[in-house]
Formats: sequence, structure tokens, C-alpha cells
Amino acid sequence: MRLYECGNCGTPVHFDNRVCINCGSRLGFLPEAMAMQAVMPAGDDLWRVSSRQEGDVRFCANAAHDICNWLISVNDEHTYCQACRYNRMVPVTDNPEGLARWQKIGQAQRHLFYSLLRWNLPRPGRDVDPQGGLVFDFLADEVDSYGNLVPAMTGHEDGLISLRAAEADDATRESVRVSMNEPYRTLIGHFRHEIGHFYWGQLVRDDQTLNEARSLFGDERADYAEALRRNYEQGPPADWQTRFISTYASTHPAEDFAECWAHFFHIVDALETAHSFGLSTEPRRHEGMAAEVDFDPYRATDAQTLVDAWIPLSVALNSIQRSMGQPDSYPFVLSPPVVQKLDFINRLIRRAGAGYSQ
Repeated sequence: MRLYECGNCGTPVHFDNRVCINCGSRLGFLPEAMAMQAVMPAGDDLWRVSSRQEGDVRFCANAAHDICNWLISVNDEHTYCQACRYNRMVPVTDNPEGLARWQKIGQAQRHLFYSLLRWNLPRPGRDVDPQGGLVFDFLADEVDSYGNLVPAMTGHEDGLISLRAAEADDATRESVRVSMNEPYRTLIGHFRHEIGHFYWGQLVRDDQTLNEARSLFGDERADYAEALRRNYEQGPPADWQTRFISTYASTHPAEDFAECWAHFFHIVDALETAHSFGLSTEPRRHEGMAAEVDFDPYRATDAQTLVDAWIPLSVALNSIQRSMGQPDSYPFVLSPPVVQKLDFINRLIRRAGAGYSQ
């Protein structure tokens, strides 16, 4: 994620900021410029970007509940921004719990869409493809007739990405992570994983691409229920860490692809953040751990370039976390087979997003 600056006073501002802490200017993210903008009131519900003389904008309709800070061009027919317009079912906003969940979910979703826009990936919605277009449901848990809690399910099916809204609560999400013995579980991780399933259907279509994908990840036509049953009864393969990014990736080829897709997003976005802050590593007498992100990770020509920069930085981040008594930020190993899978995804994205955004 890039580091931005206030268009009014030049103070550094971040992707999720609403107001400049120095000059008090209202801030919003304008997707067409891929930048945070300082805006001034222009009458009614319109705003004017302070750095340009023409072109009014307005805030996404979800800004009314402090859920979204994205801007929409005045000539756009949508009332919701380029991220929020894909949502179908959202948490309620008439109570503090629902509103807090919606705010956290919206934040993670905008981080997802930032990457989709940077890569200029196709995003057909249900208005274009009623049967398989992209759409999001953020689902509340239910209570059955016996008074038992029935958790909503997170998953993907034919373009529909469902997310259990309760996972926006730290205690709920952490309890699930611990019960499932997972090293990592976040809202943005859910979004990046589930969108991977969507893009398999969008991008892995022609025979050549499909054959290469199957040679790396396996045959996605393998019985999914049987794969989950086998994993539940037998656990992951003993050598899973030499071939997969996570134990969940080892359950089925479709999950392997989605997990690698999510990690590709993690790595690229984190490297862009490091690049924006000028971070580098050069530990004394450990030249092999030196790294500097002196390139745009979103435009990397191969995954190995990303991995070569990421491994030293992630080791440093993990060490800092341990110094604070916190778990590792990135508790994963990038084996050579995983790097091959990441490279396939990089090439897939580059082809699909030819003519990248800014």
C-alpha cells in the first residue's frame, strides 16, 4: 500500500484516513487517480478535489455511516464506489456491533479492491453476468429452533463471495483460528483467498493455461468433499511444507490455488508498503539477509524477484514481532514449488491486467 500526502498541506496521509491531522482537510480515495485526495465542499453533496480546478466528486453512499472513504466522479451513475457497489447483503447499521463489523469488513474489502484496480483485473458483476458475476454477502450468524448458534459460512460459489460478519470481531476470529490450528486468519486474508476462487473461473480457461495450472496445483475436478474428508481423517501430507504454502492448501487443488493467490496479494502489497516507507534490510555480517525494494512490486516480471525481496523483509518483520511478544506477521515458508505457483499467478495477472492502472 502506498503512502500518500494531503493535497492541501503535503502532510503524509494513509489509505484509510478520513481527515488530515495537520490541516483538517477532508480526505477521500479517488480510484481513477489511485490516490488519496483532499477535498473541499462544493455544494449539496458534492466536493471538489483541492489539487485540481475542475471536476466535482461525491463520497460513496456508505460514507454516511463512516464505512467508506472512497470518492465517485460526479458523472458516475452509481451511488456506491467501485468496491461497495458489488455488495448485496451487508451488516446492519442500527446497532453498534453491526456498524463496527461493517466498518472493519469495508476496510478490508477496500484493500482488496485497491489491488484489483492496480492490476486492472476484470471485475464483471451480476449486472454483466447474472449467474457468475462478482457479488458479496456479509452474513450474520443464526440461531436454530433449539437456541443453538449456527455460524454463517465464509466461501465462494459461482462468483458469490460470502463472509461471516462475526469474524470482524477479534475474539470470534481468534477463537476460530486457534480451534482450527491456523497460523494466520484475518478479514483481508479471507477476501484475498475467496477472490482467488473467483479468478480461477475468470482467468484459467484456455487449454494451455488450464493444463499448466493442473501441472502445478493438481486437477481441480477432484472430488472436493472426499478431499476434505481425507484431510479431516488423515491430516495434511507429511511433506506438505515442501510443496504447499499452508496445510489448507494441501487439501484440494482449488484451495491450493486460492491460498497461493492470497499470498501473492499479501506479498505484493506488503512489499509496496515497504517500498513507500523506504524500508531495507542490511544486517551486519549477514549479507544474505540484505534486501531493498527498489522496484514497483505490482509490476514485477517474475515471482522470484518478489520472493528475493520478501524473505529478508518478512524475517525482519517476524523478528520485530517476537521482540514485542507478538506472533509472526508471516509464519509461512516459500518452498521452490510454491514460488513456481506464485510465478504462474503473476503471469496470469499480468496477462489479464495488460495496461495496468497507476
